[in-house]
Formats: sequence, C-alpha cells, structure tokens
Amino acid sequence: MECTVTWTGAAGTRSNMGFVAETGSGHVLLMDGAPDPARPEHGGANLAPRPMEALLAGTGGCSAYDVVLILKRGRHAVSGCSVKLTSQRADTDPKVFTQIHMHFTVRGRGIPEAAVQRAIALSHEKYCSASVMLGKTAAITTSFELIED
Repeated sequence: MECTVTWTGAAGTRSNMGFVAETGSGHVLLMDGAPDPARPEHGGANLAPRPMEALLAGTGGCSAYDVVLILKRGRHAVSGCSVKLTSQRADTDPKVFTQIHMHFTVRGRGIPEAAVQRAIALSHEKYCSASVMLGKTAAITTSFELIED
C-alpha cells in the first residue's frame, strides 16, 4: 500500500495548510487545517477534513466494511450499516486519540442481535487493522442499534 501526500498551501492559495493525498489505488483525498486567527500563516481554511478526522473516518469505514461483510457471509439480510464515531484526544502533543466510541446502526430483516454483536467484536478484535492499531493508545468502546426493515 502506498500514498503520496502533497502540500497545496503554496503562496497564492486559499489555505496555508492544505494537502492532497493520492492513494495507490488511484483516489484522491483532500485535507486541510483549522483556521488560526492568531497565526493565519499557520492555519488552514477549513476546506477539507483535518488529517486526524480522516484517520477517524478511515477507522469507521474499515470497521463498517468488516461488519457488513461478516453479516453477509453469515447470510443475514443486511440492507444498511452506518457507524458514528466520537473521540477524545490527549491535551498535549502528540495529541493521540485516548478514547473512541463507535455506535453502529445496522438495518436489515431478521438479523439476530447476537450476529451484529459478534460482527462488531470480530471487526474490533481481529479484522479492522485501523481500530486494532488505534486501540494501542485509545480505549475503544462500541454499541449498536438494529433496525428491522
């Protein structure tokens, strides 16, 4: 896997702290910093997600992917899955994630709660590289709701 991240914040651009990531699979992700009124030259223009937001979003995508795949492999009639992540970060540098909560909303027909609980646990404990890695610094908790179609 590879990715090239390039600073786009050169003179004359809207953001001093903009970056574009070009992934090995041929996709592009924009990132930007928060505006800093005290030091405008150090701040972004809020034109895209912050890098740490992108990391959190990637973790959610990784885990939701696993949950859907595990449920489908179990021949469950899953029709939707979303995950809302909330987090806390350390107050001092490096401001790593210290707590992450992942709340899944799974939609489908006749899916047992135990199957959803198992899929989330397997993702968190075994398959989702991102959450396993972030679990080295953050306490990760999960919850879910199951909506019947």
